[in-house]
Amino acid sequence: MRIAKSLLVQPGTNFWYGTFAVALSVFVFAYSTIFGFLSILVFYGLWLPLIMVDYRKVIGNYARFYWVLPFAIFACMSFVWSAAPPVTLRAGVQYVTTIICALIASRIIDARTFAGGVTAGVALVLIYSLLFGDFHYDALDGSYSFVGAFSSKNQLGFFASLGVYFAFASFFVLQTGIIWRCIALLCGLLSAYCLLASSSATSVIATIAILAGTITIAVVLKFSPKHRRSFFIVGVGVALLLVAVAINAGAIDLILGAFGKNSTLTGRTYLWQEGFRASQQAPLMGIGYQAYWVQGFSEAERLWDEFYITARTGFHFHNTYIEVLVELGYIGVVMIALLIGGVVVGFLRRLLVEEYTPQGHLMFGIALLLLIRSFFEIDFIQPYTIGSFLLYYSAGLLAIPQRATVQIMNTARLEA
Repeated sequence: MRIAKSLLVQPGTNFWYGTFAVALSVFVFAYSTIFGFLSILVFYGLWLPLIMVDYRKVIGNYARFYWVLPFAIFACMSFVWSAAPPVTLRAGVQYVTTIICALIASRIIDARTFAGGVTAGVALVLIYSLLFGDFHYDALDGSYSFVGAFSSKNQLGFFASLGVYFAFASFFVLQTGIIWRCIALLCGLLSAYCLLASSSATSVIATIAILAGTITIAVVLKFSPKHRRSFFIVGVGVALLLVAVAINAGAIDLILGAFGKNSTLTGRTYLWQEGFRASQQAPLMGIGYQAYWVQGFSEAERLWDEFYITARTGFHFHNTYIEVLVELGYIGVVMIALLIGGVVVGFLRRLLVEEYTPQGHLMFGIALLLLIRSFFEIDFIQPYTIGSFLLYYSAGLLAIPQRATVQIMNTARLEA
């Protein structure tokens, strides 16, 4: 029996395979450290063989990714000057191949299929955490929090944030059918419960922010394209004014207190200082991709000891730009800032200037979530993580000409 190529690589037509591939990828991103190398092979097996199905459709014109790939290539090439060359080379290859899979997905998976896959995948991740997860004692603030099957409550909170957002988007952005809305509602309730149980301040605040941002964009889109930019600029100005007033009124202390935090953000400010100090070793190009947190290196061992990280792995500076500054210097910081900034601005421009698509609306919320979290986490600069997949999937969509994107969305809408 022959399977039609369209069932695998045609956006809209490949709903079932696309949903399955995205959902299983999300599960692998969550628990690859538990299930090991075989789960990574499953991830590669979902995407890379599609090149042989229809390489022109799947690969496309990679020259369009000229602004997407520089950071990954620079990270991979940093093994040349790395303090730990084998570690850097291995991690760089893993990162680049993760990105290739994400770009393949951006070529063949439309927004509705992608949303369905992420929703299903997050539901599996959270159910697994509820069944096999546990609570974790934080020695720094003396509190217990539910971390699920993860080692960090912030990771559980991240997946729960995605579940809440995609459930919300199923109702107010994608306009899905009644059956899928019921499924999304259940996933949203499950995600909201896990989000609150995790007690992750970063995740809760980021979730509220992207829901507010998505609603704001929806209001702005009610106006004609001619007036959208003006209303958006006024809205941003008002929002900044309200934030400034809230900060002066002590809102930050109230928010931190509600989550049991203090002004040091559970040691983050100290970590940031240590990161800036470490970056002075090689300020221009860094010490190499993932070459700082290496067992046997004195500074990494010292910080692991100070923060009670007995596993001596899975730790970072809790800030994307400081982490990149240490590993890849100011050149790397500029590259990653241009990438995440380009994705956020790119989708915002599509919404305010070009023809509206639900895809652009959906991915703007994701880009905004990644941007907000980038100041407190390192979601998209590591291989085999949901953050990296989301960022480069979003960037890949921007690299596709807008006319082609609109045609794909219209085809999917007619078939639905």
